[in-house]
Amino acid sequence: MKPPQTRYARIGETRIAYQVVGQGPLDLVFVPGFISNLELNWEDPGFAHLLRRLASFTRLILLDKRGTGLSDRVDAQALPSLDTRMGDVRAVMDAVGSSRAALLGASEGAPMSLLFAATYPERTRALVLYGGYAHFYSSVMKPEALAHFLEVAETSWGSGASLVNFAPGRVEDPHFRDWWARFERLSVSPTAAIALARMNAEIDVRHVLGSIRVPTLVLHRADDARVKVAAGRYLAEKIGNARFIEIPGRDHPVWTGDVDRVVDEIGEFLTGARPADDTNRVLATLLVARLVAPGHHAARLGDQRWRERLAQLRDAAAEAVHRQGGHGFGASVEEIAAYFDGPARAVRCATALREAAAALELDLAAGIHVGEIEIGGDAVTGLALHVTERISARAQRGEILVSRLVTDLVAGSGLHFAERGVEKIDGLDGPLRLSVVITAQHLEPMRRIAATAPSLDPLSVREREVLELVAGGLSNAAIAERLSLSDHTIKRHVANILLKLDLPTRAAAAALLGQQRSF
Repeated sequence: MKPPQTRYARIGETRIAYQVVGQGPLDLVFVPGFISNLELNWEDPGFAHLLRRLASFTRLILLDKRGTGLSDRVDAQALPSLDTRMGDVRAVMDAVGSSRAALLGASEGAPMSLLFAATYPERTRALVLYGGYAHFYSSVMKPEALAHFLEVAETSWGSGASLVNFAPGRVEDPHFRDWWARFERLSVSPTAAIALARMNAEIDVRHVLGSIRVPTLVLHRADDARVKVAAGRYLAEKIGNARFIEIPGRDHPVWTGDVDRVVDEIGEFLTGARPADDTNRVLATLLVARLVAPGHHAARLGDQRWRERLAQLRDAAAEAVHRQGGHGFGASVEEIAAYFDGPARAVRCATALREAAAALELDLAAGIHVGEIEIGGDAVTGLALHVTERISARAQRGEILVSRLVTDLVAGSGLHFAERGVEKIDGLDGPLRLSVVITAQHLEPMRRIAATAPSLDPLSVREREVLELVAGGLSNAAIAERLSLSDHTIKRHVANILLKLDLPTRAAAAALLGQQRSF
């Protein structure tokens, strides 16, 4: 899907930037949080994936609030109130011919959406509040924490320094960190960012919660780093007949973590059925290798030799990926990424990359993980890619780190591993066990992982039957219909299967079943 054209709605002398994407039967207005930039949103794979999926079942209406992004700038010393910005939403709806819409209010967009629903109930079909709150100081930051945030913003806005406050799980992701820095710069100036933070600190819409009369869904991450989960529970408690759903994760932005779970819940709430994802989803092994200390090597070699070495490494990487039947994607100066149809191929490719880099007097660190990815053209997205990037970021100079599922699936391949510990990764329900690839000469001083995959013996007959259907690609609802059981019962069976096999996802369980069949 091509990013939509940016247009402008006029309210008085102010112009509000907006975009419309999708042709669904209902209108959904996405009211963003603290900062936004309509066109930059599409440059982040996670954000673009969120918007494309929402637009698959709605006519999605996006806007930059006045003072941010592509909308008219305003006096940073006299930023608009929630009441004024609420009028901006109405102006955009009028411009696109939307008489009635559902509102998705994310973070600071939630109180604004609440105020709109209370003021214009006839124009509000439903409310979806993600990571939202009614009162800033009790839910987001105490005054002393806000003072520290403002002090840091005063000197570092535009560098991406605020990322740790919003998405600590992405701090070690260099691509996302660079995008976030641009997100800061292109959304608001430092002066406006500070003024906005001060204005948001005055938010208190607790008085309107009792007057909300539209269907309301409240979504909140269990360990949200920005807004306490208690804030979401409070909204659901005070809004009549509101539904509250807690989602695993700590990164605050709606386009991070398990985006598909968020969209599935929104789609089911608005349409009565889980939306289908028409992207090409496959189970694959992901490899992300990164140069260690590239700045040091660049300074050591000089510009010309550094460029030559990088070109040689890229050529070697393309050959190694091709030799192992992989597909490269998203390559950058400092990173090599590829996906494979089997973990052993990915490990062997990573080993070849490490040797090629060493021959060029460069150092690589790599991460490998198995999971579902979405392929669209040359782009690869999905939680599994985020997990792989985190594993790669943890790997030390010359190391190849892999997740537990990789070691389980390469049993009998002649590859050897040693346990390395666990990593808590945003979007996963539990910690991820990691292992390091070791060569034969290092087997004695390091503890080798057992070369056997988990047995299916602990599963009951019914659980094996459910696992067969999971591996066949059926959803919980489809399995429930096939077996004449309730959705809740199937969810319990799937949870028990993952617990007994010590696996993180349905995809991992399906992959394990496929491996067992191959023996």
